[in-house]
Amino acid sequence: MPQNIRNFCIIAHIDHGKSTLADRFLELTGTVEKRKMREQYLDQMDLERERGITIKLQPVRMKYEVNDASYILNLIDTPGHVDFSYEVSRSLAAVEGAILLVDATKGVQAQTLANLHLAQEQGLAIIPAINKIDLPGARIEEVEQEIKGIFGDTDLEIFKISAKDGTGVEELLRSAVEKIPPPEGKEEESLRALIFDSVYDSYTGVLAYVRIIGGRIKAGEKIFLMGSGAHSEVIEVGIFKPNLIAADSLAAGEIGYIATGLKNVNLCRVGDTITNFSNQAQSPLSGYKEPEPMVFASFYPSEEANFDHLKDSLNKLKLNDASLVFEPESLESLGRGFKCGFLGMLHLEIVSERLKREYDLELVLTTPSVAYQLKEKYSEKEKIIFSPQELPDASKLEEIKEPWMKLEVVCPNTYLGSVMKLMQGVGGVYKATQYLTSQRVIIKYETPLREIIVDFYDRLKSATSGYASMSYEILDWRAADLVKMDILVAGEVVPALARIVPKKTIYEEGRLLVKKLKEVLPRQMFTVAIQAAVGGKIIARETIAAMKKDVTGYLYGGDYTRKRKLLEKQKRGKKKMKAIGKLKIPQKAFLEILRK
Repeated sequence: MPQNIRNFCIIAHIDHGKSTLADRFLELTGTVEKRKMREQYLDQMDLERERGITIKLQPVRMKYEVNDASYILNLIDTPGHVDFSYEVSRSLAAVEGAILLVDATKGVQAQTLANLHLAQEQGLAIIPAINKIDLPGARIEEVEQEIKGIFGDTDLEIFKISAKDGTGVEELLRSAVEKIPPPEGKEEESLRALIFDSVYDSYTGVLAYVRIIGGRIKAGEKIFLMGSGAHSEVIEVGIFKPNLIAADSLAAGEIGYIATGLKNVNLCRVGDTITNFSNQAQSPLSGYKEPEPMVFASFYPSEEANFDHLKDSLNKLKLNDASLVFEPESLESLGRGFKCGFLGMLHLEIVSERLKREYDLELVLTTPSVAYQLKEKYSEKEKIIFSPQELPDASKLEEIKEPWMKLEVVCPNTYLGSVMKLMQGVGGVYKATQYLTSQRVIIKYETPLREIIVDFYDRLKSATSGYASMSYEILDWRAADLVKMDILVAGEVVPALARIVPKKTIYEEGRLLVKKLKEVLPRQMFTVAIQAAVGGKIIARETIAAMKKDVTGYLYGGDYTRKRKLLEKQKRGKKKMKAIGKLKIPQKAFLEILRK
């Protein structure tokens, strides 16, 4: 049976046509009826369809005939954005091959290289393809040379396709059958199933998305999770079409789901190995390298009573997003909440939006920060902090270190000067320039992580007219001269808006932040002062003017003293409101501030 199975995924940079190619595969194999077909069919979340990007990996099972032989094709559609690279790495661990898709108009991009390296590390069969050859701006021959350059093979076979109109798609799918090896593993072995994703179902508990490495599993059997030590009876097994379809069993080489019946979401983790309870495997499968969070922010429920609801929601969301990490924390001003780690700013935005939409939660978000390594005076130990609130007084600090990244930017060589100027502005250290072709270059830099987590990608796109792309990975820790900047709104410190900034740019950062706050905060019936402070010293200020109400509008004449009395009364009222007034900052304002 495994001889007739092919497991593969599609990898590419964002917006290179992965989901569109998956649509053509679904049509070609008749997996989805034409009347039910829609664009980006495998993107199941509303958020994915709205933004036009893939956020979650999505498996689907297809049947295809080649030379009178019937094959089962298990395809996993993967995200392309750097923030969701962990989804890609988990997909690659569950398959034997990958189709590497490159846009004919844009050429090789940063995530093309990053995803290719991930696939090569797994030892997968890789089939390169140039997409969008039907577009007027297609640079087919030039992009072909770029791909051959990164593979180091001048005789490499590269497929030219248009996923939109179907040109060359059937030949590409046939090559996947011919070039990707069948899975290894036998049904006679002890059951070993690798969990590469999971979701929570209120009726059947945790649904584990699995790749069966060896053995066979069916409903009613008792299973054992080798990592968590949990055991349960299987409620149902099935396959993805791409909706969940129950099956009699899952055997070696197949990809499907197991309804575990587990209600505790912490017992079924991505990367764990499922085996038979009575006939356990000798050793678990090697799991995944744990993702390293890059950005940290705290989520607090707008109402204290929703803390437990937020806790349950984060646990269920972690099942579906293994790169999310969180732990409880509390602040006197905000109450109880959770400190969360994310792979990037887009990841943070998506998680906060999913919590709002899927779990009906209104949140207060703290300003995103990176981790910092501290060494205090008179102490031998180093500690790591994840938020500005944890930073002690400067007089107690001996040294503070921040994470640095290895950054690669791919762009046309005409924008080389613009990119270098941008990198110098964020304190980047130039390392090398590598030419993909005579027209395209890879620029390598080292830079502080805090400089690239918020709006660097937008500035890079702006500086290169949208042609540049980037990828980054953690490098090391380096000493920095940093201070904590507090934000006061209406005379009160707002802990959620505090941030850690370089000492040399505190005045510039302070002015920018208070100016942005003035734009996004709602006006009140009283004057609101917004101030930035470092060590108790005010370094920037903006004022939101009070809303005006015409209290004399109904007067039609008479002595001016009547108007004067009403205006004085209004003035006293505003002064009173200012003294007792509390300004509630809406979640939308927090998100706007995060985007600078």
